[in-house]
Amino acid sequence: MAQQALVLRHGSVCDVASGEARPQDVLVVDGTIAEVGPTVSSPATATEIDASGLHLVPGLIDAHVHVTAGSADLGAQAEDSPYYVAAQTSTILRSMLGRGFTTVRDVGGADFGIAAAVDEGLWPGPKVHFGGKALSPTGGHADLRGPGRQALDNHTCCPNIGTVTDGVDGVRRSARDQLRTGAHHIKLMLSGGVASPTDRVDSLQFSADEVRAAVEEADNANRYVTGHAYTARAVNRGLRLGVRCIEHGNLIDDESVRLFVEHDAFLVPTLVTYEYLHSEGAAAGLPPASQAKVADVLEAGLHALDRAAKGGVRIAFGTDLLGSMQPHQSEEFRIRAQVQSPAEVLASATLVGAQLLGREGELGAIAEGACADLLLVEGNPMEDAAVLAEPDRSLRMVVQDGRVVVDRKGR
Repeated sequence: MAQQALVLRHGSVCDVASGEARPQDVLVVDGTIAEVGPTVSSPATATEIDASGLHLVPGLIDAHVHVTAGSADLGAQAEDSPYYVAAQTSTILRSMLGRGFTTVRDVGGADFGIAAAVDEGLWPGPKVHFGGKALSPTGGHADLRGPGRQALDNHTCCPNIGTVTDGVDGVRRSARDQLRTGAHHIKLMLSGGVASPTDRVDSLQFSADEVRAAVEEADNANRYVTGHAYTARAVNRGLRLGVRCIEHGNLIDDESVRLFVEHDAFLVPTLVTYEYLHSEGAAAGLPPASQAKVADVLEAGLHALDRAAKGGVRIAFGTDLLGSMQPHQSEEFRIRAQVQSPAEVLASATLVGAQLLGREGELGAIAEGACADLLLVEGNPMEDAAVLAEPDRSLRMVVQDGRVVVDRKGR
C-alpha cells in the first residue's frame, strides 16, 4: 500500500520544550512525523500545504473534560437515554477538535465505546483517554441523588459520570471493574464538589484505607489514580496516599506544593469552569444547591495556579466545562495567562499533558517519531497565549494523525 504523505512548508514550528519558534518544514508519513528541518524532501505523491506566515503548534491536550456532559445537571442527565447522551457527546467531541484539541483525558463519563468510536473514525473528535466512571463514596461528589432519593443505578450503560462504592473491598472491586474496561486511570472523589447535591466542598471523602486500595489496584495494572480535591487538607492527604494527579486544587497551600514536587505529581487546574458556572451555570441547568457553592472556589483558583507555578509543580491544562458552557473551552488560555507566561501555558496544554498521559514523545510535540497532531495558527502562542483563546479567529488548520480534519485556510 502506498504511503500517505503530507508536507507542511515554510511555517514557524513551535518547539515547546525550548520555548522557541523556528522556520521549518514538516514531513508526515502514515500519520507520524518523519522529518522536521529547514527543508525536507518528500514523496512525489505527497500533499503539500503552504504554511507561510503561520505557526505550527502541537495538537492541544485538555486533561480534564467530561465529553458526555451535555447538561450541567448531571443528576438529571443520569436518567437520560444513553443514545441521547451519545448524540450530544458526538457534537461535543467534534467541537473540541474544531478548537484544536486533538487529545483529551475524560475524568468521568466516557468509556471504551466512546474512545473506540473516535479511534475507528465513526465520530470526528480528539483521541479520548478515559477513566470510565469516577469512584465516589455514598454521599460523595459523584453520588448525584438528592437527599430524598434512595434508588441508585450503577449499571455500566447508564450515563452517570461516576459510581458509588464503599469500603476497601468495594473500592477494589470498582477500581478493577473500570480497569477491566481498559480505563487509562482511576478517578477518586477525595473531597466535595460543586456539581453534587449533598456534599460540602470542604469535606473529605473515602477513608485512607479506601484510597490506598485504589492506588494499589491502579499500580498493579500499571495505571494511576487521579483525585478530585479542592482543599489543602484533601489534596495533601491524597498525595501522601499515592494519588498521582490532583484535579482542581483551588485551595492548596505551601505544603501542597512541597508534596506535589516531592511525589512528582501533577496538578490540573480548571479555572474556566468556575467563571462560567458563576455567569451561566443557572441557564446551563446547574441546580441551585450547586450554584451556591461556586463562590467557595471561584476566587481562589487563580491564586492556587500562581502558587503552584512558582513552586515548580507540573501543571497540565484542563477545563471541566459542562453542557452549554463547553464552547468556552479555549478561554482557559486567557485566564491562565494572567499568572503564567505564554510558553508555560502552551506547555501545559501540550508537553505536560503528554507527560501526564504517559505519552511524552508521541503527543504534545512536533518532532520526529511523534504522532502527526498539529495546528496551523495565526500568531505565536509562545508570545501571546490569547492567540489560542480565540480559535475561530486564529486557527487555520487542524491535522490529526496526519490527516487534515479542519481546514479554514481558504476563508
